[in-house]
Amino acid sequence: MSKRRNQLNASIQRAVQQVIGKGLNDPRIRGLITVTAVDLQEDLRNAKISISVLPEERESLTMHGLTASAKHIRHEISDQINMPKAPNLTFRLDRSLKVQAGVIKAINQGLDQIGPAEEASTDTDSTPSEGSSA
Repeated sequence: MSKRRNQLNASIQRAVQQVIGKGLNDPRIRGLITVTAVDLQEDLRNAKISISVLPEERESLTMHGLTASAKHIRHEISDQINMPKAPNLTFRLDRSLKVQAGVIKAINQGLDQIGPAEEASTDTDSTPSEGSSA
């Protein structure tokens, strides 16, 4: 991917996040909405916007609201990005953050389970024996 396209992806990502952050007049668009990635196609006419939505129960309604607001969002970002014409926006749900959070939670639970047993064995191993002087 070219440096120019990377810069445009970042600009579009910031602009879309700003517009969503300011709020849209669609009651379906609620919750913690994060723009996780932007994939601007080579012809610069279309951009796929990856979105993460919390809580999970709001995903479907929020995605419908964003899809319906795509033209409005495109118009709003056109002044913020350095392009002759803003690309068409397509929104897609990104669940990768939820998967990563689940993996981290599982690792932490596993560490909590083995932690006390491991600490007990290292405490007894480090106790000085009767014959040795400390």
